[in-house]
Amino acid sequence: MSADLIFYTNPMSRGRIVRWMLEETGAPYETRIVDYGAEMKAPDYLAVNPMGKVPTVVHGDTVVSECAAICAYLADAFPDARLAPPVDRRGAYYRWLFFAAGPLEAATVNRALGFEVPSERERTVGYGNFARVMDTLETAVSASRYIAGETFSAADVYVGVHVSWGLQFETIENRPAFRDYRGRVTDRPAFRRAAELDDAAMPKAQD
Repeated sequence: MSADLIFYTNPMSRGRIVRWMLEETGAPYETRIVDYGAEMKAPDYLAVNPMGKVPTVVHGDTVVSECAAICAYLADAFPDARLAPPVDRRGAYYRWLFFAAGPLEAATVNRALGFEVPSERERTVGYGNFARVMDTLETAVSASRYIAGETFSAADVYVGVHVSWGLQFETIENRPAFRDYRGRVTDRPAFRRAAELDDAAMPKAQD
């Protein structure tokens, strides 16, 4: 493993998204499991991520947190993996990567917490209402084989996990288009390797 790329995570976190992305890059990396509670809020880790949460990636002198940002960064840092379209064809790639990080996550979290945006206040939130987000997501995953076209990208890692977890935990609607998209993006060796690595790390995180 290379100390040049360090992955701070916990297998019971959004770090699973970044683990999949790292496995897609094929780059060597060192994993450091950070336990919830005292360790995640300790000064040593807060110096890495002041939010006191995982995941975080340290690549040489570069520190990146927030899953969507990490996915985008790793795609650029390891271009040989071809996980980002050419710069002049990144419109859909950026659009749906950050749609998932913004409107999709906000809408699903609010729904899970029992909060519905009053119709007269929809203009004050970034996503309007839950139904609009679901319809927009369905359009996005149905337009092509992958979220940004016919080639798998880092955006599929991020959007794919949100769709997969949303179906699993019933935070998104169980539509055929979502199930089909989940099947397409998770049928990959890197996804399976990442899941095995995180599942194997679970007892360590719970000690």
